[in-house]
Amino acid sequence: MTGTKFDKSVSFGLSLAAALLLLSGCDWFDGKKERLQGDRVSVLLHQRVLQPDAKDTHPEIVLPEPTVNPDWPQAGGYPNHAMHHIRVGESLRRAWSASAGKGADSYQRIVAAPIVAQGRLYAIDARSEVSALDAKTGSRLWRVDLTPKKEDDGHIPGGLAFANDRIYATTGFAQVVALDAKTGKEIWRRAAPSPMHAAPTVRGGLVVAVTVDNRVLALDADTGKEEWTYAGIPESAAILGGAAPAADGGVVVVPFSSGELVALRADNGRLLWSESLASARRTDEVSALSHVRGRPVIDRGRVFALSHGGVMLSVDMRTGRRIWERQVGGLESPWVAGEYIFVLSSDSEVACLSRADGRILWVQALPRWGNEEKKKNPITWTGPVLASDRLIVAGSHGEAMALSPYSGDILGTERMPAGVAVAPVIADGSVYFLANDAEIVAYR
Repeated sequence: MTGTKFDKSVSFGLSLAAALLLLSGCDWFDGKKERLQGDRVSVLLHQRVLQPDAKDTHPEIVLPEPTVNPDWPQAGGYPNHAMHHIRVGESLRRAWSASAGKGADSYQRIVAAPIVAQGRLYAIDARSEVSALDAKTGSRLWRVDLTPKKEDDGHIPGGLAFANDRIYATTGFAQVVALDAKTGKEIWRRAAPSPMHAAPTVRGGLVVAVTVDNRVLALDADTGKEEWTYAGIPESAAILGGAAPAADGGVVVVPFSSGELVALRADNGRLLWSESLASARRTDEVSALSHVRGRPVIDRGRVFALSHGGVMLSVDMRTGRRIWERQVGGLESPWVAGEYIFVLSSDSEVACLSRADGRILWVQALPRWGNEEKKKNPITWTGPVLASDRLIVAGSHGEAMALSPYSGDILGTERMPAGVAVAPVIADGSVYFLANDAEIVAYR
């Protein structure tokens, strides 16, 4: 396989303390920084929950060459959510920052990452207002409030998708809305059975949305007409937010808060197969939540998904045959690149797994507390995304971090305007972060 290989003779690793001191400036992604010699021992190793499998059975990690993606049109990038290795500059610097509207507070949350298409960035804020910004400069092009006239503020929004010069939005007001991508003018609005906290997925002229009570609504992208519906297993309790379905090859894979994962035919909604990602090991009320909040990934005939309950699966997309299972839990989407899968666990660990059999190749623990000594101010992380030999994650404490995809070593950190609850997105060589105060920061 052709690709970029990690030079084993040089260590990229820095302790977290060194990373904070040396790499917190504008060049936090600079791959040409001087590499310090000597053995590196992570100060976070003692916090590991996951453990790598036997190292003597691991091949050298080889990633596919990075490629440029011009757009990031839907949640997770493209409808199948398989983005592999994205190319950005070797040294990323802040290009601009701009407000995308109302930030999160005690009652409202930002739960959807922005999308990028045709030179414009679109974001939905905590007040269900959609903004369009120039992706090069950050200047605002238009803003539209999706709140119905008879509704009050305070509903948690859904998310956005772009296709065929339209923006499709799901809302906490139990509506799917189609907007003109250039002007923000409303094209159609369709009522849903209940609110939605996840972005829709658009493919083949179909808009697929999932409600908070695990019902699937498939609409004609041109008219908003209902094409089919599907009802999953209801769940009385769930974690805030949801996951957009994955779609590819005439199949829609839908995750639910019950831990159920189903594959449906895109043309009629008929069930092809179903899987349960619920864990048999439930130690407390929180771990009993089997919510599949991370987006499933369809890649080369396989489906990869993990639940908060601690189950990660590789499944044959056509037959539903379980290929492998690992006890890895998380709320974020897995990232597939070549023959490897990168995941962020519920225990604030980033791990690299073999796509073929699920073997864990390396594990890197991330900071878990804002005040480590007193175990106060817990940090929640989002990501990862893979860009030019860097795994990027961001945290609720207002920092983003870059790690080596070959070893997990911490490469550097960057300060954000505020805490970050949604993963960064990448388009046309730029990396965009949406902070909890609704500030968007662009790096290129």
